[in-house]
Parts: sequence; C-alpha cells; structure tokens
Amino acid sequence: MFNIERTTLTEYLIAQRRAHPGATGEFNALILQVAQACKAISRIVAQGALGGTLGALETQNVQGETQKKLDVIADDIFLRATHWGGDLAGMVSEEHDAPIALPRGEVRGKYLLAFDPLDGSSNTDVNVSVGSIFSILRAPRAGRDARAEDFLQPGTRQVAAGYAIYGPSTMLVLTVGYGVAGFTFDPIIGEFYLTHPELRIPAQTREFAINASNARFWEPPVRRYVDECLAGRSGPREADFNMRWIASLVAEAHRILMRGGVFLYPRDQRDPARPGRLRLLYECNPIGLLIEQAGGRASTGREPVLELAPEALHQRIGFVFGSRDEVERIERYHREPIREEHDIPLFHARGLFLHD
Repeated sequence: MFNIERTTLTEYLIAQRRAHPGATGEFNALILQVAQACKAISRIVAQGALGGTLGALETQNVQGETQKKLDVIADDIFLRATHWGGDLAGMVSEEHDAPIALPRGEVRGKYLLAFDPLDGSSNTDVNVSVGSIFSILRAPRAGRDARAEDFLQPGTRQVAAGYAIYGPSTMLVLTVGYGVAGFTFDPIIGEFYLTHPELRIPAQTREFAINASNARFWEPPVRRYVDECLAGRSGPREADFNMRWIASLVAEAHRILMRGGVFLYPRDQRDPARPGRLRLLYECNPIGLLIEQAGGRASTGREPVLELAPEALHQRIGFVFGSRDEVERIERYHREPIREEHDIPLFHARGLFLHD
C-alpha cells in the first residue's frame, strides 16, 4: 500500500516551521541529515551477519569499552551525513573523547549535535533491537568552531532530540519542543512517514524495567521500590507488576513511550566515584526530553535530569524515567528517611535475591 496520504518527515518539519516562526530552514535541514544517517544505519543493521558487520574490534572507545564493528560504522555514517551541511558549529559523539573537527573551509552554523551512533550495540550479535540517539543544542558562539564547554548545557536547552529504533520496523521518534511524534520508515519508498502523531505516556503503570542482577548494589530507596512492586497484590502497592529488561536504552524508552512503564538504571553503591552508568549528554538528556514532552518524567532518582548542568562531555549519572506517578514515587522514597527494614521480604536473606 502506498503512503500517498501520510505525512512525511519533511512535511511535518515544514508544518512545524510554519506554526512556530522561530524555526529555521537550517534546523530542518539538520534533522533531515540525521534522519538520512538513520536510514543508512537501518539498512546495515538489517543485513546482520550477511553484511559482515557483526562482532567486535580490537579497539576501545573513550569509555574504555570494546567497540563493535557497527559502532564504528554507525559513527562514520553520522559524521558523513551531518558535517557538510553548514548547519553545525560542532558535534560530539559517544565514540570520541573530544568535539569532532568539522571540515576546513566549510561554513559554521548555529547548532550543536551530540549523538550515540548505535546504542545497545552489544545486542546486534543476538538480533535484539538497537538504536541511534541524538540531541540538538544552540551553539553559544554561532558561526565559530565549538569548544567542549559549549556542549555543557542543561537538557532544558535542547531544541530537538530523538532516536531511531532498528527493530521489526525502523522508527524515528522526534521532539522539536512541541510534543513527540513517531515516524515509520518505508524502505521501498525511502521515506519516514508520520504514524504516531502525539505520543503520550500514561501517568500510572504496572510495569518496570531494571537490571535485577545489580540488586546487591542498590541504594535503600530503590530496593524499597522494587520490593514493593514485586510484592504484588499482597504488598503495600496492592497491585501486580511486570518486570522487563532489554539492556537497550532505545528499546526500553520506546516501549515506555508506546505503552507506559518506568525504567531504572539508578546510582548504586558499587563505586562512589561513578554516580551512574548512562551518559548525560548522549543518552539521558535526549531521552529525558522525549519523555517529558510526552507527559512523563525523567529524573536522576532524586531530581529532574534536564536541569543538571553537565560537568564533562562523557559524564555519567543515574537515570530513572517513565510514567510520572512512579518516577515521583521513587524521588519521594529518596527524600524520606532510610528504612532499614520493611515488611517486604523478597530481597531479604531468604528471599528471591540476596543483598549485602
């Protein structure tokens, strides 16, 4: 079936520009360049083992993580798709330790781009959904090469954010500050079409996602929250909850945007010097903006994540997001006095999981 009557991504961006005179053609062009990169990455991911791109390299990224072949390929695709248009003053990637140099002689624009070219790449070898995440900021010094400190802006200053998810179908989920829209890729036509015009997250949920193997490191408020959920109808929540864990941030965020839920990758007690595992600029801020624009809440577990002023390009934090009522409950548990013992036994010595 042809998509003649559906709105394309380009048409959507033009309509947004007309409705909001502050939007510019340069802004739209940059988003379309990012979308073009996502289309190319989608094709390569879809080839799987047939494309010869699975497996790891012998190199590590700035995070000290072993790079997958697809990490490097996706990063290069993002660079090639976006560096030439003259819309950027600078760009940073999870795979690089410093801002990426733009081509000499090219015009410098007024936007900054931060991106994770392939989130969840460890899942590609087992054919689980992965994605790309991006964030767009205004450059403090338009027309000049950006410095590292130019990117250290709170998430509230993002002018756009989004992700592409490469699953059974490829989708681009986007906010330009006026709600969240989802676009499905038609690989035959080569276009993203608007299929989910106004994504909204229910305020309440009975589903949560957390890596239970880290239970021994959780702080008491997180342990309390999970204990209460697992206690089900007989516990203080008086409701049964489902637990999920995909180990792909994009896939977790997409599920929550589509049907609600709460995701927790909280600060834990493993290493006091590392207050979290997810990257503020490349993961938490863009996903956080999408969640907030869809009516949910994004938090460190203690405070709104979008209000944090980043201290470094690769800063990591704890991250909790999803249905507003549940995230606010988790924040409230962090404010309340620590309860050494409570009535839920699931994480006690004879329960489902052991703790320290």
